[in-house]
Amino acid sequence: MRGSRLRSQLFGAISVVVLICVALTIGLGLVLTQREVKKSALRDLAHQVDLIVGNQGVSSVKALRPTIQKILNQSPQHEIFLYKRNDLPRWARERLAHHQPAQGTMSFGGQPHYFAAASANPGTVILLRHQRSLLSPYVWGLLIAAAAGGLLAALAAFLLARRISRPIGRVSAAARSLTLGTHPEPLPVEGATEIATLAAAFNELAAQLRRAQEAERNFLLSVSHELKTPLTAIRGYAEAVQDGAVEPREAAATVAAEARRLERLVRDLLDLARMNRTDFGVHNSEIDLAEVVDDAVRRYEQQAESFGVELQAVAAGPAPAVADADRVLQIVSNLVENALRLTPPGGEVRVVAAPGVLRVEDTGPGLAEADTEHAFERFYLHERYGRERPVGTGLGLAIVKELALAMGGDVDVESRPGTLTVFTVRLRVPKVAARETLPA
Repeated sequence: MRGSRLRSQLFGAISVVVLICVALTIGLGLVLTQREVKKSALRDLAHQVDLIVGNQGVSSVKALRPTIQKILNQSPQHEIFLYKRNDLPRWARERLAHHQPAQGTMSFGGQPHYFAAASANPGTVILLRHQRSLLSPYVWGLLIAAAAGGLLAALAAFLLARRISRPIGRVSAAARSLTLGTHPEPLPVEGATEIATLAAAFNELAAQLRRAQEAERNFLLSVSHELKTPLTAIRGYAEAVQDGAVEPREAAATVAAEARRLERLVRDLLDLARMNRTDFGVHNSEIDLAEVVDDAVRRYEQQAESFGVELQAVAAGPAPAVADADRVLQIVSNLVENALRLTPPGGEVRVVAAPGVLRVEDTGPGLAEADTEHAFERFYLHERYGRERPVGTGLGLAIVKELALAMGGDVDVESRPGTLTVFTVRLRVPKVAARETLPA
């Protein structure tokens, strides 16, 4: 509807301009045509007068008549009058007095006439012709040509209006589809420069909107996944207190720690909302990975016991690293949770800490060699193994990768299916610790 309205408006505007131009052309053409008809008539009359006056040996008016009659028979629209000069306009009489020919327009018998006059012995030869009407054949031809040109211009205006309005109509339809939540196909970048620029700008806008929506969706999924981890620990310790499996003081300490993690996650969400960002902040400092590993293992002991899986922390001593303790705990929690979910009863999960290195090893089914390259892609493992294994949401390993990179580290995986799978997180090591580990 909007495209049709725009096309109608463009067609109307162009048609008005065309009509104005045609009207001006007709008006100017009529003036020029009338002027040329007048010049042609006067030239013709002057030529006829020259023929009459140039007849040699003429000595009387009576002798002129046969020659004049012959010319009149050839041009019956002429009328010949022999009368005194005083019947002519003053300017014509003055020219004749100087023996110069004269031609122009005059009124005769109440009608406009063209005339041409010249002196002849014994009098003055004057030829007259009625002035042609404006609606002469020349004028009709001009009007027909103008009408044909106007029709062609109207057709061109319609085609031009459609050419301009069609791409704009496509942009309008695509914009409406965006408002309905669907993503249209990219618009063809064609037409005039301005129209092509509009289509290109809309395509870029649609692409950015798609990326923003995808980032928002992934961010919400990531946040949901991260909120689930501390909530699971809190619920686990609450149930353990109810069953009398742990001391209330120990459970209270864990619940308090997880509440602080939840508080930080909520604070991150508020900060991200204020800054219009879709990622988490990282605050690196010198930490001991061995302490993080002990904390993570303590949180999942009850869950490992319920799965019938042995969970242990392995650290030969302090394991310094430059990282964010909470983010490292998120990484270890995600890896341990995945390992516990996949390791069969009787299996083992080990969390190993060394300077700048964290490893989570499990004896679960592992990954095929072709899958290790895509293990940290969002939803890849969920789509690959979702029907045959108790996999999670497909975001945990992707979050691990993002957090490791944000802290200046990296993560990889090695797997021997059915035997051993190892996820290794490498982080920066403090300079002092790095010098101490160098060989002497």
